[in-house]
Amino acid sequence: MRKIEAIIKPSRLDEVKDALNEIGISGMTVSEVRGFGRQKGHTEIFRGAEYQVDFIPKIKIEIVVELAVLEKVLSVIEEKAGTGNIGDGKVFVLPVDQAVRIRTGECGREAL
Repeated sequence: MRKIEAIIKPSRLDEVKDALNEIGISGMTVSEVRGFGRQKGHTEIFRGAEYQVDFIPKIKIEIVVELAVLEKVLSVIEEKAGTGNIGDGKVFVLPVDQAVRIRTGECGREAL
């Protein structure tokens, strides 16, 4: 099993979620996060005053999948979250040694 952590633009969440549902991914965790990468924030104007926004609002999607569907999930996220512009985000893949469904005690792929 692998855990996918995708940091994407908030405006792309619905498209990514719908596309993942279409390929059979039914569970995910979504968090509102803030951060920056190469874009290093930006300047905004509010009521005539200019100020620096260092941390950009992003969405973090966490999904645990079986190895067999990993590449398909990654390609869907890349296709639906990408705009070709700076700030599209990143995807990280981490190994998962074990998963347990707390309610039933199911382990491994049955817990997904």
